[in-house]
Amino acid sequence: MIVARNLAFMLIFYGGSVPFVLLSPVAALFGQRAMLRYARGWFGFHGWATRVLLGIVTRVEGDPHLFEPVLYAVKHQSMYETIELSRLLKRPAIVMKQELAAIPVWGWAARRYGVIVVDREASASALRRMLREARVALEAGRSILIFPEGTRVRPGEQPPLKAGFAGLYQMLKLPVVPIALDSGRVWPRTGWKRPGVVTIRFGEPVPPGLPRKQAEGVVHAAINALELAG
Repeated sequence: MIVARNLAFMLIFYGGSVPFVLLSPVAALFGQRAMLRYARGWFGFHGWATRVLLGIVTRVEGDPHLFEPVLYAVKHQSMYETIELSRLLKRPAIVMKQELAAIPVWGWAARRYGVIVVDREASASALRRMLREARVALEAGRSILIFPEGTRVRPGEQPPLKAGFAGLYQMLKLPVVPIALDSGRVWPRTGWKRPGVVTIRFGEPVPPGLPRKQAEGVVHAAINALELAG
């Protein structure tokens, strides 16, 4: 049954995503607002496919909209939360690694949506570019979403935060809402996806202006709260 669910998801979601991506330039002709609405249709399609085809549902703990605009700092275990949080939140501008933004057509559509591209080498020029793009998003009333550990990790792994998070926190002077989750239990990096419940927990906001080490320590503990609880 699990194999059949995965094959159905691959056929229907990935197959159905192709026309979404190919038609995105048409939506972009009508401006970013139209692009944002168009993207929400794809996010909703993903939510339907994961729920109906894979049997994966989301349990939200906390209020996702209480403190916007903010800097969301998110645990990253699978592709699931990237799309699901885009659906749950109000048009967040997601910090995305450069390799994904370089994918033909899809990368162009992501840029038109307003992702913030980051070079994982964390050079000074890359950080300045990331800050410029983040400020453009904030001027449009959008929150910023970053995966501060830098990449997907397996359940139980708790790597240190990357420097890009501290740069955004210190320069943007925004409160941080940490988000813990456990998607890796049902959506592993390798192997079949399994039915189950993904918990997404919005933590208490971390105020701006804290010393770097203190802010990193609080955020790191908060995004790993479900790991610590397990």
